Amino acid sequence: MALRQPESMDECVYFTNRAVDKGHVECWVFRENCPKCKKAPMGKPRDKKTGAVKIRAKEYTCPACNHTVEKVAYEDTLTASIAYTCPHCSHKGETQIPFKRKSFEGAKALVFLCDKCKGKIPITKKMKDVGSKDELPEEEG
Repeated sequence: MALRQPESMDECVYFTNRAVDKGHVECWVFRENCPKCKKAPMGKPRDKKTGAVKIRAKEYTCPACNHTVEKVAYEDTLTASIAYTCPHCSHKGETQIPFKRKSFEGAKALVFLCDKCKGKIPITKKMKDVGSKDELPEEEG
C-alpha cells in the first residue's frame, strides 16, 4: 500500500522526519474535514486581528461553519501515516496507526511495530529522549 504523501504542511496536523537510532522515520497526520458540515478541514483558530494561527490553542475550529472540537477529542480520531526504515532489522516499510501518544520508556511517543521483526519503534515528541541514561560514576580522587 503506497501512502499518500502531503503536498504541503497546511494539510497536516503533525509532521516529522527524523532518525531513530540506526533507522529513519517520516510521520504525518492529515487534517480531517469538519464532522458537522464536512466541507472544510478543521484547523486551529485564528486571531481575529492579525489572522495568525493560535499555536497553543486547546481546540480546533472549522473555517466554514465555526464548529469547535476539543483538541484531545479531535486528535484521537486522526490516523498517523508512517514511512520508516527499522532501526532493528533495516526493513523499509509503511504503516498507519491511531494518532495517540503512549508512555514508552518514560517519554510520550507514538509507538508502532516493524512489519518484519515486530520490534517497537517510538516517535517521541521533539527533543525528548527515551529511557533513562546511566550517569557516569564520579571519579574518586
